[in-house]
Amino acid sequence: MNPKFTAHPWHGISAGENAPEKVNVYVEIVPSDTIKYEVDKSTGLLKVDRPQKFSNVIPAAYGFIPQTYCEEEVRDLAISNGSVDVKEGDKDPLDILVLSSHYFHGGNFICEAIPIGGFKMIDKGEADDKIISVLVDDQIYGKMRDISDLPEAQIKRLQHYFLSYKNLATEEALVRIDDIYGAEHAKKIIEASRHDYEKYLSENK
Repeated sequence: MNPKFTAHPWHGISAGENAPEKVNVYVEIVPSDTIKYEVDKSTGLLKVDRPQKFSNVIPAAYGFIPQTYCEEEVRDLAISNGSVDVKEGDKDPLDILVLSSHYFHGGNFICEAIPIGGFKMIDKGEADDKIISVLVDDQIYGKMRDISDLPEAQIKRLQHYFLSYKNLATEEALVRIDDIYGAEHAKKIIEASRHDYEKYLSENK
């Protein structure tokens, strides 16, 4: 990588030397944002996806694990765990939420995080897993190693956000969460998404 150029957040940064135990995260959006940002796949620049329509606020830093992609292996994991109506992965990098006791002023940065679990979210027939992680060395969250370490109220808050953030007040639910899983299954999802990424690269050279 030429040091004169910024690395593409999806392709130019690794998932982490010790992934899936510890992963790199590219953060797109933080709780203070009233706009949902996401990386433009072609340019690597952070772009406006949409203004937040309602008062729901993302509960933690949110982004994706670089060099991951959600397609066949991620889909197959969802199906093998009971979501028989899943047709495909969502064809995006693997989403991840980073819990921290610290305040982040804005997105567009990378950090290291430890996966502790996740939600098996199904979005209109697509596997759209949301990995839950903790910021490395965080004073409050840093020693947690499984989603069971979190208070139940916090898990419900995270779940509520993901069930409501895409929905308009008058629409039927667009998404559902079929399972809340712990760290070991989260690591399987990460590895599956890395394999899907390798296949994606080989097919798009």
